[in-house]
Amino acid sequence: MSYLVSNTEGRAMARFIFEGENHCPSKNAMNWVTAEKGMVDRIASSWLIKNFVDRDAHFEFVSAEKVRKAAEDLHATPFDIDGVELTHYKERGNEYITFDAILRKYKIKDQALHELAKIVRGADARLSGVTDSAPEARGLEAAAIGYRIMASENDHENMLLQFPLYDALYRYCQWLLEEGREVEHSVH
Repeated sequence: MSYLVSNTEGRAMARFIFEGENHCPSKNAMNWVTAEKGMVDRIASSWLIKNFVDRDAHFEFVSAEKVRKAAEDLHATPFDIDGVELTHYKERGNEYITFDAILRKYKIKDQALHELAKIVRGADARLSGVTDSAPEARGLEAAAIGYRIMASENDHENMLLQFPLYDALYRYCQWLLEEGREVEHSVH
């Protein structure tokens, strides 16, 4: 399957994959809701949820001011919005993102995901001073902007386009952790 599809094909495929057409969700499937026009953390968190928390997750994207109401109406878990459990937080003077909050809440110990969190955090959070942000973060932010433009701000299509990037970054983080590997041509 090609991930570079026209907007019409992409929207149809995104609906098929993420809205459940011809798909029978498990009894434990959850609804998730967040603000529309996701770029880095919302899309990365959706990927994390879909792959490590709830394989049959159903995502809704609404305007930021409607997230709480939509969560109530849909019996959904809100994320990446101020004032909810799964959002940015500060701890010991450091800023963490929704991706980190999901790792913490669901007690996900996979070290490669914690390495990926450093990349996502660097691309999404407003960090200053000494941080554990990874140098790959700037590239992720640039790619996320490009994908959002390609998806014409359709969040389900944006997920469809970006999920393979997060699959690759996850595998890359696993590779880095294997025997202490390092990137050969990185900029320092």
